Amino acid sequence: MKNGLAFSSLLAGTASFLLLLASGPAHARAAAGAGAEAGGGKCAAGDVAVVWWSPREPQPGGAMRILAVSESGRDAELKIAAPGGAAAPAIVRRGGPPFSLEGDVEKAAAGTYRIEVVLAGKVVGCRNIHVVSGRGAKAVAPKEAAKTDGKAVWTAHLAWDRSTENLYSAFVERLFDAPPDKSVDFRPLHQALRDPARNFLYDHLGLREDDPTNKSAIPATPDCADLPYFLRAYFAWKIGLPFGFRDCDRGTDARPPRCGEMATNESVTVSGKDTLARVKSFFRQVTNHVQSGSARTALDDDNTDYYPVKLDRGVLRPGVIYADPYGHVMMIVKWIDQTPKQGGLLLAVDGQPDTSIGRKRFWEGTFLFTNDTKSAGPGWKAFRPVVAGANGGPLQALSNKAIGGAGDSGHAPFSDEESKLSGDEFYSRMGKLINPSGLDAAAAYGETLDALVEQMKVRVGSVDNGEKFMRETKNAVVAMPDGAKIFETTGAWEDYATPSRDMRLIIAMNVLAGLPDRVVRHPELFVLGGRKSEDVRAELQALHKQRIGERAIEYRRSDGSSFKITVADLLARKTELEMAYNPNDCVEIRWGAKDNSPERATCQRHAPDDQVARMNEHRVWFRDAKRPPR
Repeated sequence: MKNGLAFSSLLAGTASFLLLLASGPAHARAAAGAGAEAGGGKCAAGDVAVVWWSPREPQPGGAMRILAVSESGRDAELKIAAPGGAAAPAIVRRGGPPFSLEGDVEKAAAGTYRIEVVLAGKVVGCRNIHVVSGRGAKAVAPKEAAKTDGKAVWTAHLAWDRSTENLYSAFVERLFDAPPDKSVDFRPLHQALRDPARNFLYDHLGLREDDPTNKSAIPATPDCADLPYFLRAYFAWKIGLPFGFRDCDRGTDARPPRCGEMATNESVTVSGKDTLARVKSFFRQVTNHVQSGSARTALDDDNTDYYPVKLDRGVLRPGVIYADPYGHVMMIVKWIDQTPKQGGLLLAVDGQPDTSIGRKRFWEGTFLFTNDTKSAGPGWKAFRPVVAGANGGPLQALSNKAIGGAGDSGHAPFSDEESKLSGDEFYSRMGKLINPSGLDAAAAYGETLDALVEQMKVRVGSVDNGEKFMRETKNAVVAMPDGAKIFETTGAWEDYATPSRDMRLIIAMNVLAGLPDRVVRHPELFVLGGRKSEDVRAELQALHKQRIGERAIEYRRSDGSSFKITVADLLARKTELEMAYNPNDCVEIRWGAKDNSPERATCQRHAPDDQVARMNEHRVWFRDAKRPPR
């Protein structure tokens, strides 16, 4: 029952199932129809619904979660008819594309639930779910979940097609969902994965694999480069999909990173006597081998884990990653459409060396782009499809040419268009995707200011984590790497120094200050209301002078007192921030407090003289806001 695979327990005694609307490919439609009929919920001819569920036999009194994901059903409705006339749950609408509809039944009643997805008055997906006591998921899930061929960590019995890719996008969006004005922060990632309200696959296999009270639960502590890999591997394991990864070098000054042969869930040797131990061993191998070079590979390289995609709203969906030229990696989690009253947003998450995960908006100050760096292939990329080998052979990855071709209609094709764009062109293209109707110039300034303040708030947490570490180690000196390795190393410096983050902060400050001039360079991105772009620039310059004194953050000084810094203060400290990344310095220096100022009077810790001398040598990188080549 390939396409009608039963999800095992989402929660103990919890049912969860997915109606996945497969639009387009004929093979997807055929699979959908077979899956729906196999479950006993017959739909009319021509149905395009694939039905997933968990547990196989929901229990009365247990929660039941329903998620319908559609490629094109923006206006579809989810109807849930409960047995005995019980009230239907409220429906939550997300995304697009893919679009999703969610309904949670708090306590399932005994009997049959009829689930229908209706689009333009037609039932395009349906399912009958039988809730019967006495034969729960626990009776069948462990055997099903532990199924392997004896050598594989898990055996892939499903394929990465449009249906499973849509499900992955819905899984990612749900995991990090929150109103756009709310922060989303976890440290580490398993805070999210162990929350059944976020994780659609919570305890999916019935092994208590996500239960925080289970000492054998799967830990999730990825950093920036690890985060997309971990989530992709976690999802693939839960659903039964192929997964692969490669060892890559970090490139040189003259070329991007290059990678070796692919290892997979069916080829890697792992330790452990039970399923969870073996999976944890595999996840450790993945995160120990991948690094920032894995995402910076050349755009035309076939031997990679990621491939570049077109700058298109339908392609850039949750789960797609962004590789900046200097090694930072982010992952799309949500689009918010532009409305007449509100600008659009593209939201992504990233990991930090200290294992914290945070959500950020797309803007020039955070998503760095340049094609001038010979050591990187930057831009938007998707995971390269891993498929079953011919005639039962080992898993293999599709070439750039094969992706999205006749034999792979489930993926966006390879595109090298990003290699032809300047930074200015790239940001202009992205601006049009996020705000296709253009933005009021003052509103655009306000959103840019919001993004900078958001970045400042995130830095408060990063610096605080460093302060906590220094207290715990009784201010033991953290060794400073040599040269450009300050941006890329291991150990306490990687975890608690902030050179990469501070470089992005300085770039963000430059972007805010340069926005008035951008209106003159790219008036097509703004709604000017018939005014000259030069006049609008003057208005923004006046607005900038006013607003930077109104927005502020607070940090805690060495003596525990709180200190307020406005955006105007931060902009005035740009020179000091060129040397503010060293965790051996006190928190006041980390925030650019000027020497002999009352703010700095509480400072009690300084970096060693030799480290200060080296930081002085490196400050030109920060002054020019350009990292040195690898």
